[in-house]
Amino acid sequence: MPDKYDAIIIGSGQSGPSLAARLANEGMQVAIAERGLFGGTCVNTGCIPTKPLVASARAAFDARRAADYGVMINGEITVNMKKVKARMDTIRGASNKGVEGWLKSMENCTVHEGHARFEGPGQVSVGDTLIEAEKIFINVGGRASVPDIPGIDSVDYMTNTSIMEVDFIPEHLLILGGSYIGLEFGQMYRRFGSEVTVIQRGSRLIAREDEDVSSAVREILEAEGINILADTCDLEIEKRGEQIAVKMYCEGVNREAVGSHLLVATGRMPNTDDLGLDKAGIKIDKRGSVEVDDELQTSAPGVWALGDCNGKGAFTHTSYNDFEIVAGNLLDGDSRRVSERILTYGLFIDPPLGRVGMTETQARASERKVLAAKKPMSHISRAKEKGETLGFMKFLVDADSKEFLGAAVLGVGGDELIHAVTDIMYAKAPYTVIQRAVHIHPTVSELVPTTLGELAPLE
Repeated sequence: MPDKYDAIIIGSGQSGPSLAARLANEGMQVAIAERGLFGGTCVNTGCIPTKPLVASARAAFDARRAADYGVMINGEITVNMKKVKARMDTIRGASNKGVEGWLKSMENCTVHEGHARFEGPGQVSVGDTLIEAEKIFINVGGRASVPDIPGIDSVDYMTNTSIMEVDFIPEHLLILGGSYIGLEFGQMYRRFGSEVTVIQRGSRLIAREDEDVSSAVREILEAEGINILADTCDLEIEKRGEQIAVKMYCEGVNREAVGSHLLVATGRMPNTDDLGLDKAGIKIDKRGSVEVDDELQTSAPGVWALGDCNGKGAFTHTSYNDFEIVAGNLLDGDSRRVSERILTYGLFIDPPLGRVGMTETQARASERKVLAAKKPMSHISRAKEKGETLGFMKFLVDADSKEFLGAAVLGVGGDELIHAVTDIMYAKAPYTVIQRAVHIHPTVSELVPTTLGELAPLE
């Protein structure tokens, strides 16, 4: 006979533990299944471990340019990657153990360690244990997607997961993929001391962004000595002694890059292929994402999907918001919808990119009357004082409603400044609220009202 619960949660990523706590606090008997590391991608291979690495890389970068600020450091600047990794491991280990301890000590919650599979409607097996519940929540996250490139299986490539175990500085790191993950690791390892080559299939980096953003990001990375090869079209990988060669063919032009190590950062895919979803009548789309409605319910009654596996967002903050949506609807009488969420995210290179809402390309295609304003970071006193003048801020406004359509802030503090626009967008307030606000001097934010005063119709 199966063990009976009120709710089953498959996976302990960003949504799962918080949902378990809410359900358990309501007196429900909750089972949560985890087959690997507690905390999911963010805790173990994503946000939490990568940001200490970014911080160490920034420290090395600052040390090398200290003389520009009148600070003289005698001797060679070196990076001890074993110490860098040890610091990172300490931080992520505390987070991982924190999640595990929280769940295992939670009243009304039972932790099952092992691989979970649906055995039928309302029934899940975890190893040899069969459990059932009227409510089941899928929170299985995603993993690196490795493209079918000729020769790729002949080399020991890394993904965003395996590169987290590196405790040395690669001589020459080749990166397949010029988007968020690839660029963060590229700048990081360049600052550690690696030669870095980014290989991008398309014509420009982070293709979802506007062309001016992509170009500025490329300028930032190339200024640090990162080699970027775009328009690579067809690829072939070859093991060449102790080295790895990536051959590129595009419209009769043949190129190649040879390096010591290869990072594949070409996208991610949901962990849904081994869950037995068909046995429970749960539909997936062509990418493998679980199909959900606006309240995150699947095609099967009593089953919800949260986090990266539902295709509604690939970020820690969207996964947590999935928990808030489900908890609001089930427990709080608060009607919440995925469609109410405004897209916002960051690219954590240095300087960072903060993004919210529409791109300029999307705004133009919307057939709205659009006002735009753009300010280079080189015009902002605080950026000049800090010696960080690369990038710009750009704002898009609906001329009729005076509401923000979107914004991009590529520059010092951009990942924090963007929230001022995000909050105004959620409030559905006009941009004039910020324009008339008095901000602290000297800050980057103080130029937002000034920039909004320069709004003009898109040409």
